Amino acid sequence: MPVYRDEVVVLRTHKLGEADRIVTMLSRSRGKIRAVAKGVRRTGSKFGSRLEPFMVADVQFYEGRSLDTITQAESLGSYGAEISSDYGSYTAASAMVEAADRLTESEGSLQQYLLLVGALRSLSKHEHGPRLTLDSYLLRAFSLAGWAPSFGACSRCGTEGEYSHVVVQLGGVVCDDCAPSGSPRLDADTLSLLGALLSGDWEYAEAAAEQTASRASGFTAAYAQWHLERGLRSLAHLEQDRSRG
Repeated sequence: MPVYRDEVVVLRTHKLGEADRIVTMLSRSRGKIRAVAKGVRRTGSKFGSRLEPFMVADVQFYEGRSLDTITQAESLGSYGAEISSDYGSYTAASAMVEAADRLTESEGSLQQYLLLVGALRSLSKHEHGPRLTLDSYLLRAFSLAGWAPSFGACSRCGTEGEYSHVVVQLGGVVCDDCAPSGSPRLDADTLSLLGALLSGDWEYAEAAAEQTASRASGFTAAYAQWHLERGLRSLAHLEQDRSRG
């Protein structure tokens, strides 16, 4: 059909011509969509603010040969203003949508869509610290993409145990027999925190010491960089914010 509608979360936008934008969105049922929003940069645009990054909307599209065209947009979640007012939340959200954009390159999934919307909603309400929210989101998003990290059983042989060796290339902790020579180690508290972030145990996660949370973030960033083949650019801005604090 030439006309369709879907719920979307806006990942990024870029200018097209003098008044238009190309909007990249993750949708509830169709995966990733790139479409033109005509006249959206004009002051009198009726739905420009609804198509900014981090916003969730019900959008109607007209199918085109190369790019679809947005014809209507109704707001479902206005998270952009609340997120953008806090630098830590903004940089965390930027890393989330960047990861979602790259993890859903070929096709999306309902689970990825709901995970991203929930994480952005949580950031906008300041329910948890921005970096904890981001790390939890990334670990879950990679799990949904088929790259679930292991923090309890050896990621190579599957043997259960309490291990300290971690190898991102192998998927998490590895036992002493499987650990490559010189592989790094993480302490038990950090591994427990990573497990809590993956499972959504926020009571445990928020009680973690700052140094433990920092080590968990380091693992998560390395895990993302390995599986995406290059790091998330937005993470660098988050690290700068942490260093200033």
